[in-house]
Amino acid sequence: MDLPIGTVWLVLAIILITAIVTKIANARVTFDPVCTRPPPPVVNNIALIKLLPTLCTKGPEVTMTYLYNKFGSVFTVSILWKRITFLVGPEVSGPFFQGSESEVSQGNFNEFTVPMFGQENGFAVDSSTRMDEIRFYIDALKPSQLRSHVDPMLREVEDYFGKWGEVGVVDLKDEFNHILMLIASRCLLGKEVREKIFGEFYTLFTEIEAGMNFVSFVLPYIPIPVNRRRDRARVKLTEIVSEILRSRKICNRVEEDVLQKLMDSRYKDGRRTTEAAVAGMIIALIFAGKHTSAVISTWTGACLLTHEKFLDAVVNEQKEIMRTYEDMIDYNVLLEMETLHSCIKEAGRVNPISIGLVRQAQKNIIVRTKEGVEYDIPKRDTLVNLVMLTSKLPHIYKDPEVYDPDRFRSGRDEDKVGGKFSYGIFGGGRHACAGEAYAFMQIKIIWSHLLRNFELKLTSPFPKADWSKYALEPKGKVMVNYKRRHLASN
Repeated sequence: MDLPIGTVWLVLAIILITAIVTKIANARVTFDPVCTRPPPPVVNNIALIKLLPTLCTKGPEVTMTYLYNKFGSVFTVSILWKRITFLVGPEVSGPFFQGSESEVSQGNFNEFTVPMFGQENGFAVDSSTRMDEIRFYIDALKPSQLRSHVDPMLREVEDYFGKWGEVGVVDLKDEFNHILMLIASRCLLGKEVREKIFGEFYTLFTEIEAGMNFVSFVLPYIPIPVNRRRDRARVKLTEIVSEILRSRKICNRVEEDVLQKLMDSRYKDGRRTTEAAVAGMIIALIFAGKHTSAVISTWTGACLLTHEKFLDAVVNEQKEIMRTYEDMIDYNVLLEMETLHSCIKEAGRVNPISIGLVRQAQKNIIVRTKEGVEYDIPKRDTLVNLVMLTSKLPHIYKDPEVYDPDRFRSGRDEDKVGGKFSYGIFGGGRHACAGEAYAFMQIKIIWSHLLRNFELKLTSPFPKADWSKYALEPKGKVMVNYKRRHLASN
């Protein structure tokens, strides 16, 4: 796999930026003289330089796999006075995912999101306020709330795919981006946006998405054209959301959408959420949910359409459900689509959207490997949990490179047998993704409809991961031929 040179610089820049954003370049690493446990093994600069050809020709995943095989599940890369400790596997991931903010923090690594989502939420505010915001998200997306989103999602899906012809060719990536934005505007933002200004909102949101690029990641405030457009779009979107909030207050109108839930939320100290904070939170939620779901939906399609056994299995599951419930789909029916759920989950495991998650050690941290070796990770180390490698460990997943949704079925449950944090595509612990259930629900609604109403055939080659993107996605177009049908239940 040949990588664009920009990707190589991206990987190197991530290492360099951690030194900048955490202001470690002037600090010295100190080890606890009382502690008798050794620090993790260190990959020195010479070894890193020797790995550059591998990085350039085979990519970050192969490079990190080599380091894991050589040094084990905990190892440190030391460059420019900065220590970056990598963690692989559930056995060493507990402190990373479960540690308190005073032990393991998210630091300043997400500074690039501030100009995207604003100054009154997310990583522009203190950790206590961020935890309140996570609580708002959890409350807004809990099962009792999700039930009310099924019918609106179904209407959007039926209307959108109802406009397809009898036969045709589409790019799944493009189609999923559009339908998921329609669902987000309906269920998260509400009818004011969906019915009146969807086109304008979609255009502005696309400008903010464009801010997720290499230059903006490195220098989020540099006044280049893409960042100027991002900033103007955020200001305009904030104005649109603020106007909706004011209109609802003036008219005493209460809606059944996530925007309303965020509007009615209160911080622990009793403060109400501000218009700017709500705008930023809803933009961030749409960004995270829509992009992640679009990527996983596309990978699910690519995997199913190249694995006839599992495509037949999900089609047969739909037939069985139709025999029981006919055309009715509700929250409980979606929960019964276990085969489809496993296929989506496996697509995310084989093709994770991120190499790893990043934190900073605020205290010395002790981890224990599956071999029983304990390491003392020094305070101030940057921690990178290599989710991509964990999802393909052979001692957890049998034939990890093979797409096999049955590994999640009852009786195998490989992710559960492997232990907590064996499946980390949606994060875990204190910072687990609050929208995981929402994501699975909308993806299942989309694929249930497609399987019932269309015969699909992948016509482009199976996509490779696009390593030039901050969040990994299928590279290029994912072209599919479709033919309309009505799936018979008998």
